[in-house]
Amino acid sequence: MSRNPLLESHVLPPFDDIQPEHVVPAIEQLLTENRRDIEALANQSQVSWESLAAPLEALNDRLSQAWSPVSHLNSTMNNEALREAYQACLAMLSDYSTWLGQHQGLFDAFTRLKESDEYAHLEEGQQRSIDNTLRDFRLAGVDLAEDKKRRYGEIQARLSELANTFSNHVLDATQAWHKDLPDDARLGGLPESALSTLKANAEAKDVAGYRITLDFPSFYPVLSFADDRALREEVYTAFVTRASDKGPHAGRFDNAPIIEETLRLRRELAELLGFGTYAEYSLATKMADSPQQVLGFLGDLADRAHPQAQREFNELEAFARESLGLETLKPWDIGYASEKLREARYAISQEQLRPYFPAPKVIEGLFQVTGTLYGIDFAERNDVPRYHSDVRYFEILDGATPIAGFYLDLYAREGKRGGAWMDECRVRRTREDGSLQLPVAYLTCNFTRPVGSKPALLTHDEVLTLFHEFGHGLHHMLTQQTVADVSGINGVAWDAVELPSQFMENFCWEREGLDMIAAHVDTGEKLPDALLDKLQAARNFQSAMGMMRQLELSLFDFRLHHELEAPDAGEVQALLDDVRDKTSVTPRVDFNRFQNGFGHIFAGGYAAGYYSYKWAEVLSADAYSAFEDAGIFDTETGKRFRQEILERGGSRDAAALFSAFRGREPSIEPLLRHTGIENADAA
Repeated sequence: MSRNPLLESHVLPPFDDIQPEHVVPAIEQLLTENRRDIEALANQSQVSWESLAAPLEALNDRLSQAWSPVSHLNSTMNNEALREAYQACLAMLSDYSTWLGQHQGLFDAFTRLKESDEYAHLEEGQQRSIDNTLRDFRLAGVDLAEDKKRRYGEIQARLSELANTFSNHVLDATQAWHKDLPDDARLGGLPESALSTLKANAEAKDVAGYRITLDFPSFYPVLSFADDRALREEVYTAFVTRASDKGPHAGRFDNAPIIEETLRLRRELAELLGFGTYAEYSLATKMADSPQQVLGFLGDLADRAHPQAQREFNELEAFARESLGLETLKPWDIGYASEKLREARYAISQEQLRPYFPAPKVIEGLFQVTGTLYGIDFAERNDVPRYHSDVRYFEILDGATPIAGFYLDLYAREGKRGGAWMDECRVRRTREDGSLQLPVAYLTCNFTRPVGSKPALLTHDEVLTLFHEFGHGLHHMLTQQTVADVSGINGVAWDAVELPSQFMENFCWEREGLDMIAAHVDTGEKLPDALLDKLQAARNFQSAMGMMRQLELSLFDFRLHHELEAPDAGEVQALLDDVRDKTSVTPRVDFNRFQNGFGHIFAGGYAAGYYSYKWAEVLSADAYSAFEDAGIFDTETGKRFRQEILERGGSRDAAALFSAFRGREPSIEPLLRHTGIENADAA
């Protein structure tokens, strides 16, 4: 191989040149070179920030710059060759990470740096980075006996492999199922946008008629709008049995053994490090102090929301019986009946709103909202290598100066993992030569694709998703930190990392924000007052049911990692059933295997941390209430939020940052008010 682009220095990833065969040689070479250089760093007689921490950061960044685009391509352009190359590197990277985290010489060197006279004179972010590094050494088992260190490494390597397998199973199971219909006879009730998507699915595969898949833009409209109850049941069954022992592909991609082994190994890992449970281990890097605090927080919210959730479901049941002729609601009826009730009560649906949210206008409005809040501008660049024709690249400008960049990848496609996320491509840091490396983000969604010459039309829910992920992106890109370990979202407590993302969603509900975001695709008309009133009136439609669903997932995740030692699939299911008995107000079926597709906790970073969404929602609602008090586009408040929250990254404790912005500790009341549960008393 003449050259390997993953070993070359680039400002942005050379996506045009990266091939699967580049991946393994590049990672092998970088890991070998890093090990050699780290040994030299650890063996210094005198240590300083410039001789120890800065060069180690540079080594980490070089490895990240090679692996980040590979990992991103694996999630967004998955194919067999790339998957094999990615998989082949996981064990190497896990072994390296364990070696680095348990390097006694490096730990001793950082300990000497912490105890040196220089430490007191370092910047806040540098001190925080050193403190976090020493904490992470201990969480990686640096203090363990040699046999336990080896076992820690084996566990981490296997957990990395299991997470990747889990994710692959979900992707494969999602793509393995489809249903072809020769005409639209069974698709009554579906809006034109959904029919166009299903028709485009079929055309892409040279099939006549319509194709339903398990990608969100395809299955969701069927469950929400299809009048054919049997069709809804079939699609629902295929979706909730993905990667399990049930359903149309029973046993083929079953994640149950993956879940069992993952939970057993996580428990063993926690106990190796001296924690009673994996939940306790997880909280070592979070705002919450103890499992009892987390469970108490979730339980309190559940007590407040449950009575209202039950009332909401009772109303849905009565409506379905009286207006839809559904005597008994089944799980595949909930979305359908809810949409009918929403339309009956508020005369509004997501589909009615689509024409007002053409994707180009939404993106323009997103930039306008953000620019107004934080005094920044955006410029698209077309000279940047991209990994797919859908992808666009933008720079963020402060005045005329570029301060960050991001890739925007909005639409669902084959080979792309479902969901929406932000990930880092480059982190803001001071390079070895003293120059500044600007932060770059990946912003990824799975919206309905444009059909024909028309722009994609988004639902309001999709607009909320875009703003949410862009909030994460702003946290990463507007940072002013120059130490990678605390730059952007790095070093931020996981249960605070959702604050900037959930905060951004609020602007999608206000007239001032919507006037920037929404314009009718054909006429350019702003969202009419009548529709806005209906949208706002419907904002808290079934909000307590929605909250109980999030609490169900949070409690399942946390109790799973706190109460069960080495559960089998039956015990996992029994725990989920117990949580649902206590929280859920909607009907369920025995074959639902939701947990087998719960990538957040089995293939993402949310294990024993899914509660973070609710924890951070308290912070985001309270932060937004400051804007409600001052005016939602008040420039001084926006400036303070940028300076105290977004720019500081992980350089200071998250609770301290929030208090600096808000002037007090967080209150739960704004969240209850925003979700229409402000009058609920804890049971």
